[in-house]
Amino acid sequence: MRATPLFASSWLMWLAGLIALVLFLTTNLPWQLDDYDQAKQAYTSFEMVKEGHWLYQHTPHERIATKPPLIGWISSGIFSVTRSWAIAWRLPSLLSAIALSILLFRAGSVYGAVAGLISLSAFAFNLLTPRLATLVRTDMPLALVIFAIGFLIWDKIRRREPWNARDRLWMFTLLTVAMLIKGPIVYAFLLPGIVALKFWERRRHACLHSWSGWWPWIVSLSIFLIWVIGGSIFVPGFYDQVVVREFLGRFGETVHRPQPFLFYLPHLLHKFLPWSALMIGCAIFEFNRLRKLDGLKPSSFRERLRLIKFSPEMLWLFLWIFGGLIVMSIIPSKRVDRIFPIVPPLCLLLATQIGNALNNERIARRVLQWSGAALVLSILFAGGYSGFKVFTGYRDHRDALVIFGLNVQKATGYPKIEVLESKDEGLLLYLEQLHFVSRQRAIAEWNGGETNALVVPEQKAAALIQELQNAKIAPLKSETRADQPINYVLIRRAE
Repeated sequence: MRATPLFASSWLMWLAGLIALVLFLTTNLPWQLDDYDQAKQAYTSFEMVKEGHWLYQHTPHERIATKPPLIGWISSGIFSVTRSWAIAWRLPSLLSAIALSILLFRAGSVYGAVAGLISLSAFAFNLLTPRLATLVRTDMPLALVIFAIGFLIWDKIRRREPWNARDRLWMFTLLTVAMLIKGPIVYAFLLPGIVALKFWERRRHACLHSWSGWWPWIVSLSIFLIWVIGGSIFVPGFYDQVVVREFLGRFGETVHRPQPFLFYLPHLLHKFLPWSALMIGCAIFEFNRLRKLDGLKPSSFRERLRLIKFSPEMLWLFLWIFGGLIVMSIIPSKRVDRIFPIVPPLCLLLATQIGNALNNERIARRVLQWSGAALVLSILFAGGYSGFKVFTGYRDHRDALVIFGLNVQKATGYPKIEVLESKDEGLLLYLEQLHFVSRQRAIAEWNGGETNALVVPEQKAAALIQELQNAKIAPLKSETRADQPINYVLIRRAE
């Protein structure tokens, strides 16, 4: 097995980590807030700093922000140190991606150096992780916290250790953090697997120490419910927009766009290539190997299935992944990024498969060959995807409004720049303004001398300037974006 020293070398691990970091940093270039609801998430911390709304925030169009405020708090703290909103908004996701990479490498290394490298590489080199690593969203921090909870359970099962007060305090802390990131969605990913494992323990009269006790789950949920109840009582519109529409609406087919039950499975298999193919290949290889056992007919499917040996920690990973996948598939409202918390345990499950296979000398060489091919292909796939996203991003001028916002601030020097109502939510943040204004208000404030700079869609500028006193269109215009035909211009007061 000449390949083993190569796979186990520390320089290969560092090289994989370096490539992963480059992909994390570059895939979303040029940075902008115009898609994937990034502007909504960014606006929460911006509003916290500018207006002091630390518990309940709004969206750029002044609807109620639907997520709890923890990531906004973190971004606000980062901004107070760096004074850069671009860093403050994206650093939580980037640090979460790096932490997950390190945690997966250390967990996978329990099964050997090769398994650790594969665990790290499977997480870093797919079509989901590099994209989410610097998006201004909560998906990556949530995945980190959910994996940390599942990892804590996995470690308890592996070590056969009972829970103590310190462990339960850790569980409570992690669950509370998850609740304050995105609410009780953490239950959907973890509780089905825990319930299934407890059922298995009861049938086998075993004790795997998989359950931490009730109080961490109940108290963390109570903290979240206090936030919900407070918003429902004191914030107008919170109950209708957050509780009814955002939460309860996910379980219906009228508010949010429903998707079929099997929506996530093909997307997960595709986004996780080639690692999903390697996992399936290893499982089939192990399953077919059982046909050669003495006294077992090749066609005896049920008997071969019974003979497959799962370690308790591997069984937990299996139930964790498929329990979460089934529950998320039942919820009608679906989007590909919502299933991302399943990816880290998938990587650890793959590490266990690789580690077990390498302990069998008859199949070790073949598994190493497959793993090497998967590693090379994954870097090519993820690198090609990242390169394509960056190339098309600059070619299509996805950062046109970012550049326009900077140019407007430099050209005016005004702390107050009114922005006419627009669908481009990020425009407010590029100009560092808190509110859009209606046409009537913009005209009244301009003619009343309250503002000297107004950003408007180009299509509306000619008609609007007829109603503004002493106004002219400045020679400053946003570049045309390939996916958005709306351009913006600056109206200034004539000298």
